[in-house]
Amino acid sequence: MRGFETGQTVVRRDVHRSGRVWSELALRVVADTGEALVTACAPGAQARWPALYAQARAEGDRSVRTEAFDAMAAGEWELAAGMWQETDLLLWKPPTSWFSVNAFFVPDGDGRRLRNWYVNFEHPTRRTGAGFDTLDLTVDLVVAPDLARWQWKDEDEYAHVRRLGIVSDTEHRAVDAARGDVLAMLTERSGVFAQAQRWASWRWDAAWPTPCLPRPATTTRR
Repeated sequence: MRGFETGQTVVRRDVHRSGRVWSELALRVVADTGEALVTACAPGAQARWPALYAQARAEGDRSVRTEAFDAMAAGEWELAAGMWQETDLLLWKPPTSWFSVNAFFVPDGDGRRLRNWYVNFEHPTRRTGAGFDTLDLTVDLVVAPDLARWQWKDEDEYAHVRRLGIVSDTEHRAVDAARGDVLAMLTERSGVFAQAQRWASWRWDAAWPTPCLPRPATTTRR
């Protein structure tokens, strides 16, 4: 499959093993190389995610997120239209890795500043004609802008999706190995972190329109 062009709109989809779409997010391509697909979005980018997840975001109630995972395990969920808010997102996705590295930028005076790095543990990339598919596996690593400190996030939710069988034993072993890979990257300043200063100075291209989803998501079982 041909690579994506810089500035092109692509769609990141989280796809359940049943084939059903769990979420979608419209992104623009920053770079597409053999090392990684780098994409980005800004506030206003269109998304679709589970209605319970949208409710949890709106109400700030983490217990509703648990209900969303229960719905995933049961194979019963509906998607709701959403919109990316507050931060500019830069997403670095190596094609075969069980993680992506994300950078979140927030307003700072007349500009933006890097708030933190965020490592999302997820399935390796599966390219599609419209973008790429993966599946968020819940556990994350939050890293300080200077890479000096980090902490694990959502370990409780990860334990819950393990109990539900959403994350299989094989996937769990892959996540464990990926955790070690990411910590080594941080320690050695390798991978995306070898270019941390370059990426920390990245800014959303003002000439790019806010990315939109090109089509409705399907919620039909395969």
